[in-house]
Amino acid sequence: MANDLLKGKKGIIFGALNDLSIAWKVARRAYEEGAEIVLTNAPIAMRMGAINDLAASIGNAPVIPADATKVEDLENLVARSMEHFGGKFDFVLHSIGMSPNVRKKKQYTDLKYEWYNQTLDVSGISLHKTLHVCMKQDALNEWGSVIALTYIAAQRIFPDYNDMADAKSLLESVTRSFGYHYGIKNKVRINTISQSPTVTTAGTGIKGFNEFINFSESMSPLGNASAMDCANYCISMFSDLTKFVTMQNLFHDGGFSSTGVTQQVVEKFGNPEES
Repeated sequence: MANDLLKGKKGIIFGALNDLSIAWKVARRAYEEGAEIVLTNAPIAMRMGAINDLAASIGNAPVIPADATKVEDLENLVARSMEHFGGKFDFVLHSIGMSPNVRKKKQYTDLKYEWYNQTLDVSGISLHKTLHVCMKQDALNEWGSVIALTYIAAQRIFPDYNDMADAKSLLESVTRSFGYHYGIKNKVRINTISQSPTVTTAGTGIKGFNEFINFSESMSPLGNASAMDCANYCISMFSDLTKFVTMQNLFHDGGFSSTGVTQQVVEKFGNPEES
């Protein structure tokens, strides 16, 4: 149900690849709530996905290719978006993550460091570059909202999440640090949402991903949060209902992050001979 929560607002959404993407669902929900959207992704990702189909379904939104690791691409993206919108915009979704080491099944203790740098750049530093360009071009309205998607592996060890855990830690640190400076300068709020493991094209490339999902479901009092529920949370964070929330890592995981153990998990490890 739409409530015009974003009526009159405008924003850029990074990372929509296909209908499994959280970014895809955020774009659809933002449009339903009255927002105008610009879509962007890396050129190679755009060739692999169906972003143009999404654009057509949300009012023929512009699709502007941008490699988020390249400042010149981001400068072009922000400038063209402001031209399209006729001025400043109100929100940004950073839904970007990639690890060559994960793809190539390199162990964390034996990383290829060239790939490690790529992981950090694409998945973490790209947020800093995006915010830098937005600030430099004075692109975001006062009380604008920036959301980046993260995962609890930034705080806890999930061995097969590999160097992506380091990238998410960096992402969350950028959120706090840039959130301070952008808040003082222009009342822009910056937060991360730490989502439950979710079936996406990127997520399913991680070894043991199905086990991640099953374990998390068993450990979360409310169960895993779906991609659509995450999209709804993003909409609330883009809206004026959350104007004073900034520099936070917001867990959206059904209670997983606060749960030590559940009865369901205990029973799975019970001794059959004693029962």
